[in-house]
Amino acid sequence: MERLLTLSLQYRFFTLVTLVLVTISGLWSLHALTIDAVPDLTPVQVQILTRSPALGPVEVEQFITFPIETSLSGLPGLQEIRSVSRYGLSAVTAIFHETFDQYFVRQLVSERLALATQEIPPVYGRPMMGPPTTGLGEVYQFTLRSERQSPMALRTLLEWDIARRLQTVPGVVEVNIWGGETKQFQVVVNPGKLLSFNLTLKQIFETLEQNNALVGGGYIEHEREHYLIKGEAMASSIAELEHIVIDHGPGGVPIFIKDIGEVRENSSLRIGAASRMGEGETVIGMVQMLAGANAQQVVSQVKERVQEIQSTLPPEVIIEPYYDRTLFVDQVIQTVRNNLIEGGLLVIAILFLFLGDLRAGMIVATAIPLSMLIAFTGMYQAGISGNLMSLGAIDFGLLVDGSVVMIDNILRKLGATGKGSKDQKRAVIQEAAQEVLRPIVYAVTIIIVVYVPILSLIGLEGKLFRPMAITVIFALAGSLLFAVAVVPVLSYWFAQGTSNHEETWLIRQARRIYQPCLRFSLSRPAWIVIPAIGLFLLSLLAGSRLGIEFMPQLEEGDMAIQIWRLPSISLSESVETALAVERVVRQFPEVTQVVTRTGSPEVATDVMGIELSDVFVVLKPIDDWTTASTKDELITIMRTAILDAVPGIGLGFTQPIEMRFNELIGGTRSDLAIKIFGEDMKVLRQQGERIAQTLGQVAGAKDIQVEQVTGIPRIRAIVDREQLGRYGLNAKDVLTVIEAARVGRTVGTIFEGQRRFALIVRLSDEASSSPSALGNILIPTNHGELVPLSRVAHIKVDEGLAQISRENVQRRLVVEANIRGRDLGSFVTEAQRAIQDSITLPTGYYLEWGGQYTHLQAATKRLSIILPITLLLILAILSVIFGTLPPALLIFLNVPLALSGGLLALWLRELPLSISAMIGCIALFGIAVLNGVVLVSRIRRLESRGLPTSEAVAQGSMDRLRPVLMTALVASLGFLPMAIATSMGAEVQRPLATVVIGGLITSTALTLLVIPSLYRFIGRSRQAMVASHGMSMAPSEASMFDSIEKES
Repeated sequence: MERLLTLSLQYRFFTLVTLVLVTISGLWSLHALTIDAVPDLTPVQVQILTRSPALGPVEVEQFITFPIETSLSGLPGLQEIRSVSRYGLSAVTAIFHETFDQYFVRQLVSERLALATQEIPPVYGRPMMGPPTTGLGEVYQFTLRSERQSPMALRTLLEWDIARRLQTVPGVVEVNIWGGETKQFQVVVNPGKLLSFNLTLKQIFETLEQNNALVGGGYIEHEREHYLIKGEAMASSIAELEHIVIDHGPGGVPIFIKDIGEVRENSSLRIGAASRMGEGETVIGMVQMLAGANAQQVVSQVKERVQEIQSTLPPEVIIEPYYDRTLFVDQVIQTVRNNLIEGGLLVIAILFLFLGDLRAGMIVATAIPLSMLIAFTGMYQAGISGNLMSLGAIDFGLLVDGSVVMIDNILRKLGATGKGSKDQKRAVIQEAAQEVLRPIVYAVTIIIVVYVPILSLIGLEGKLFRPMAITVIFALAGSLLFAVAVVPVLSYWFAQGTSNHEETWLIRQARRIYQPCLRFSLSRPAWIVIPAIGLFLLSLLAGSRLGIEFMPQLEEGDMAIQIWRLPSISLSESVETALAVERVVRQFPEVTQVVTRTGSPEVATDVMGIELSDVFVVLKPIDDWTTASTKDELITIMRTAILDAVPGIGLGFTQPIEMRFNELIGGTRSDLAIKIFGEDMKVLRQQGERIAQTLGQVAGAKDIQVEQVTGIPRIRAIVDREQLGRYGLNAKDVLTVIEAARVGRTVGTIFEGQRRFALIVRLSDEASSSPSALGNILIPTNHGELVPLSRVAHIKVDEGLAQISRENVQRRLVVEANIRGRDLGSFVTEAQRAIQDSITLPTGYYLEWGGQYTHLQAATKRLSIILPITLLLILAILSVIFGTLPPALLIFLNVPLALSGGLLALWLRELPLSISAMIGCIALFGIAVLNGVVLVSRIRRLESRGLPTSEAVAQGSMDRLRPVLMTALVASLGFLPMAIATSMGAEVQRPLATVVIGGLITSTALTLLVIPSLYRFIGRSRQAMVASHGMSMAPSEASMFDSIEKES
């Protein structure tokens, strides 16, 4: 550092050029920096999705889910496998260690998936990996509406035109489609006509496959040119399909497809729908962003592309966005920006008030933007996005400490030597800078070191706070470089030392108040130390009464309502229920948009049954609300209104991003999940109901939901093998009829330009309208007889499973709940006690607590290791600085003094102890210890000059009043806007800022009184230590603030 200082003063122009280059690099990095509201907490994971319309949940688990899970087991870095098996859909999620690259694990999964596919019969579906997106990937959602066009036409337009054009936008990985009807060409066979012509379904299948094809015949050379040979028999219209010949009747009369049924355009069986504002069904497009892309850039380009597309659509078709995440990002970043600007202005004001020199204040203030530009460069290189966590915890007060020390000592030295030549001025500045160089390095090192253990956090808490720690370290390193290399150069050009480097009015008043207090504390140390101990014990008592939670809930501004119904409900009834809810919600003046997604989309990254709906409610800014003043109050009123109008449904209230993160991180959508593991789904359901009843008796439990795994009615046609043998049939003859009853069999593809649609053969609706109708379907035998299906198969109606959830290759059921009005930690403690006292699970069944509680436990366990390590590092650095342990231990008293204020501040503001608050404690320790270093180092230096301990303590305390107050004020005021802000995103920063400010208040007040008292009390032993060991620090190293006061 000394070499850097000398070179910067010697080559000032080169320093200026370097400063300009650093500024340019920082500005470019800021422009290129990915900006988002919050860090992406999504684990490294891969989803494997398989559609199988012919299978129920048990068969999906047996034939698809289990082989995929088995094939993935043993992959490097694999931490967890979750799966959901529903009617027609398998969704397997493989979660890997966070150190693994997203695309590397996709390659690993792809290799294993190729093996698993060989075990899955092709007729049951083909597994596919989901898009490489994250919980923050749903960046833009819109509805497509038209007064004239049908839902099928709108979906076709969205799927084949709009979505494909949006997918060409850089950063867009998928456009998922919800609602509408998927177009098919269907040959609807009339069983009676089929039998009248003595035909079978097998013949229809084979005829359509053979008459809807295309072949190539190579090429020929003709007249010195080559001609391609093609054989074309592709049907392109309903008319062509109708005139395909199946066979010939008596007299050679052809039997056409139109003779045995109807060819029509129709919709496939739907497993999802969408509606809007209670007006009817709609079609939704959901733009999903590639993992790691810049949300603002992607959405900006998507909006431009939407405008281009809109201009090409029919006039009556309108693309209407209802969710744009950049609005949320902009509001959160505005909160961060305002807090940083306000904090920076407060810090600069304090600098002027304490320094009393405009030029010096401007030089020091320059440290803030320059340090931030260096931090931006580091963030860009480290791949860290600018968000609420990475930028929101930067305290500008910390960035100016070193520069304050440097400029103040330079001004004092220049004032003492008077005006001279430029060479003399440079020599004085270099001498002054070297005096405080190493203390500045020590001070910044202490602050940096307290952030280093945060880098060891892993999991969710690591994703949240590691970027913050890295950013702060970059910024502090930048502030150190600025103080050492830039401040002396700027001082050479702009600083003018004066001989009357007097104290400001503010400092004089502070001294007038502090002097009698100090005199009292030195004469009666017990009167100060005992209350300090009492305050510490009181803070521990207050701390024990604090609730505990993982993280404060981030206010997103919008709302998501989850609706659940009986699993047996039909899709049309689900849609009617959703429309009724929408009509209630839209009546609230706070609501601007209501859009509902029911069931699953085409790419089922969000696995829901048709009994489940997500209602997205877009709200006005809270300042415009009239029905309620808080969101909790609005939720209570809205819940009552919905349940009064639409009884018999379950409701859960959350937020869009929060819901998505909960689902991706823990496999559930609520704050708390109780997972019950076992084999029998009915037993799991029974135990889940009991746990839900017990949970409902615990105060604070809301939106309790038991995962609906049973209760779906089914019609089973169980083949009677004895009867099959009697009639000369095999099982496939029967299963073919059942397959064709509703879902049909795909026999080809119909092309309309670039668009392609499935060609399906199925029976008429009347043939499968009821169990009895299904049993009356006639099956031809090889002997020319017609046998009803009910004669060769047992037709049964019973209740089956609706869903099978698995975790780490075990079946499980989840009881979910949101927590309102109390903290997570105390709620779980009470709930665990209640469940343990009232419920005993059968042998072979056990439960685990999940959701945010899992992450709270992991983070608390990790921080219980990190906090002691941080304290030991601080103590080790203090011992290195002073060369002996006693003064280091004395300064270390600032830690409990600071902790007292932090805990009391949380208690007074009724904030629970969260991971954010714990990280605030770590940041607080470093700042608080500096105050002790400032004070004790000055006292020791005065003792080294021969002053008795009592006089050294009194004079040193008065000398260090200004630096102690300045350090505490610039640090606390830098955090003040974060502590009192109420705008979007402020709730996450509030606990951290509250702890730092509260801790600095008590540590500063007690440092100025308790440490001098204790130092004087043990003065004899200190004098003996000094006499035997000498000063362990050179005078120029005794304190980072030695230059602030004139030498006594």
